[in-house]
Amino acid sequence: MTPNSRTTVVGGGLTGLVAAIALAEGGAGVTLLEAQSTLGGRARTSSPPFRANLGPHVLYCDGPAWVWLSERKLVDDRIAPRAPLATMAAIRFRVSGSRRRVPPGSMVKAVMTRGAVAPVSETFFEWATRQWGPEVARLLSNLAGVFTFDYDPGRLSAAFVWERLRRVFAPRLPTARYVTGGWGVLVDRLAERAVALGVEIRTGSGAERLPESRPVIIATELRSARALLGDESVRWEGSHVALLDVGISARRGDPFVVSDLDAPGWVEKFSAADRSLAPKGRDLVQVQIGLRPAETLEDGVGRAEDLLDCGYPEWRTREHWRRRSGLQSRSGALDLPGSTWEDRPAIDRGDGVFLAGDMVAAPGLLSEVGFNSALRAAELARSVLTRAVAV
Repeated sequence: MTPNSRTTVVGGGLTGLVAAIALAEGGAGVTLLEAQSTLGGRARTSSPPFRANLGPHVLYCDGPAWVWLSERKLVDDRIAPRAPLATMAAIRFRVSGSRRRVPPGSMVKAVMTRGAVAPVSETFFEWATRQWGPEVARLLSNLAGVFTFDYDPGRLSAAFVWERLRRVFAPRLPTARYVTGGWGVLVDRLAERAVALGVEIRTGSGAERLPESRPVIIATELRSARALLGDESVRWEGSHVALLDVGISARRGDPFVVSDLDAPGWVEKFSAADRSLAPKGRDLVQVQIGLRPAETLEDGVGRAEDLLDCGYPEWRTREHWRRRSGLQSRSGALDLPGSTWEDRPAIDRGDGVFLAGDMVAAPGLLSEVGFNSALRAAELARSVLTRAVAV
């Protein structure tokens, strides 16, 4: 590989930054193109006084993304500490319209089941109904809303949902980590490392067509990737999500999390894990609701407000700030019955072109798919550069 060998990375979100760093660490010259004026993509954090992520971003410290970031000293227990156990204990559940401290015992017993192997070819609801009955299957399906963001997780592949349910809800210790200051802090750290390694970052400079030089890594949303590749087959199932962020006056007794077991939905008081996200005496709360087919954002926000009514009494009179948004196929890949991550759009597109992101053919939970695909795409791009030098 010669000092002049270069790779173009299109997209300056987490995936693109990870791919650029991996390439530069291997000795490649890298140019990163980002259409927006700032880096981060979906890993953006709003400006103070309430610093809300565009979605409920967390890192799982039992996963590959955490290991990769830790090895480069981009995260540690100071940057992304565990939430205090007292905070984790303040989890509530909506069951039959009421807020409860303890989830149904039948659901807990099912989650803790060892040795159950869920099939790829069957829906999760069908499989779980055979295992534990329709009521437990419904509760588990709704619980899975936190990592699928879908309006009906029970329709997804049983293997896809069960693997993630066990990963998220059956660990010995809480594995979720919250980046202090919001995910914009992590983006800044990644960008600093990329620049230190010699990556040329061009913001406000998107690619209207596929760059002619090879190799190239496309680390954009699938919609943009389809346009660059001219390939309409680059598609995968995703969720349509309504997000509602509210800044409210803090009140003793407000829960950290409210998990909706009546329908897929999740509320999280992010300022409980990271006080820097809200001013003193205030809390930052985020609700995510999977939008049903043909349901409007307004309707979804209405359901989010209803869930807040259950979890945070009189929150409407305590509201100081709000932001609502809708995300279409921007919350990670969903595998339908009969499909696995290996069936998603391939990373290697041929002719020195590679695809990376959280909707492509790589394993992992949520953002880990983007990390894993970025590292694989970088590895393949380095192979192209090495072969070119050898010739």
